Amino acid sequence: MMNAVLVGMLIFSVVSAAFGGNMEALSAAALSGCGEAVTLVISLTGMLCLWCGLMKIAQQCRLTEAVARLFRPLTRLLFPELPAGSPALQAICMNLSANLLGLGNAATPLGLAAMQELQKLNRQKDTASNAMVTFVVLNTASLQLIPTTCAVLRQQAGSAAPMEILPAVWLSSVASAAAALTLARLLRGGRH
Repeated sequence: MMNAVLVGMLIFSVVSAAFGGNMEALSAAALSGCGEAVTLVISLTGMLCLWCGLMKIAQQCRLTEAVARLFRPLTRLLFPELPAGSPALQAICMNLSANLLGLGNAATPLGLAAMQELQKLNRQKDTASNAMVTFVVLNTASLQLIPTTCAVLRQQAGSAAPMEILPAVWLSSVASAAAALTLARLLRGGRH
């Protein structure tokens, strides 16, 4: 679906530029946008590598187990069907930690690892379990304490105070997570 939307936007842009006599402006915007995209990707890649490396070190130092114990009251409430000490719970906790730090890109590989572990525990392999649904909802809501990626983007765009968005981020994060988890709980099926 998203591919169709993007192709539609591209076609609309080209047709509009052609009829408006702005093909040169469209070409210039496309070239400058490509350069800016590459610069952005390179800057975010550095941050992603740093945090993924730190998360890997945390796993090898068994810090992930300590974080899992710290989050245990929350994970017990959200994922009551998962056994204590499960690798899935550790991966979920590390994903939550990355999201709390606003590292959505670094949270992605941790989220994929959590889903793989949750699939191992899933009895119906062709249907998402309640734990999987809850995790996806929680991960998508992206509860954040420190919006690191957003702050980096704001700083690169020239913001004098890139962290001034904290109250809005906290409010929207809590509201989206609460709404998402409430709906996930209300719409739970007979899955295990």
